[in-house]
Amino acid sequence: MSYLEARNEAGALKRASLANAAPWARAVVVCALNYNADAPYSTHSGSTSQGWISRYGWTERDYHDVLLEKLRALEAKLVDLTAQRGLEKPRTWCYVDTGPVIERIFAQYAGIGWVGKNTCVLNQELGSWLFLGVMLTSLELTPGLPATDRCGSCTRCIDACPTHAFPAPYQIDATRCITYLTIEKRGEIPEDFREGIGRQIYGCDICQDVCPWNRRAPITTVAGFNPRPELVNPDLEWLAGLSPEEFREVFRGSPVKRAKYAGMRRNIAVAMGNSGDQRFVPALEKLAQDEDKNVAEHARWGLRRVLASALKGWFA
Repeated sequence: MSYLEARNEAGALKRASLANAAPWARAVVVCALNYNADAPYSTHSGSTSQGWISRYGWTERDYHDVLLEKLRALEAKLVDLTAQRGLEKPRTWCYVDTGPVIERIFAQYAGIGWVGKNTCVLNQELGSWLFLGVMLTSLELTPGLPATDRCGSCTRCIDACPTHAFPAPYQIDATRCITYLTIEKRGEIPEDFREGIGRQIYGCDICQDVCPWNRRAPITTVAGFNPRPELVNPDLEWLAGLSPEEFREVFRGSPVKRAKYAGMRRNIAVAMGNSGDQRFVPALEKLAQDEDKNVAEHARWGLRRVLASALKGWFA
């Protein structure tokens, strides 16, 4: 993810400190929105014919748009308050996932939650199903109190990761993370990780699904965050059969588009192979002829997996 290496005019890494990214900023306002849906977890549902799209990809509206609208409203109130008090209009910068500072670190110091052992922000009452938005401002604001780490001795998130992406508590090897492999990774997924991906075709919720703090997480009431039923445990054959135009239509306004059409077909081929289901042979054979070489290669891998599973069953 080369964007993490962005530098300022002086050559310093922007994400290394707020001073490098926005030297004019005197405070960071971090906001969180709950997106937990009244729907099953990936670890508790689904069949071999279904894939899994991360919960945040189910929403009716792209969370970037929803959260940015709310940040803009907050920004307007801040500007209005400073005007009422006869103060100079503050400089601000609102963003969702596109800014130079790492949101979760500032979220911890803002009191939203602590950074858990799976590196997600955890709130004692809301769990970790949180979207974070940031507003940088030139105003001097009184800081909040940092959240207390309440992970204790629990290591369920670390133990549950199929690709062993956590080398130690509070550390993540992004190159092993299923979310990175299915969304950010372009081209070939290393074979060593394909089996561990399971049926995940866009993102991964496993380390959050097993977190005890998410057992009590409330259901979101935010308009636009309702899940689209067809994206909860979606049918793999249906997804594999989508044309480029249909893909764009199905995922219009959805963060799922970030994986790209070819990336999703690559991921679907891996999920079909991991299912061991012979029903997918025709679909995999078609994907094996795809004009995208990576889709074709992953489909051939999937076919070998399905055949191996069939042979194992025959001689069991």
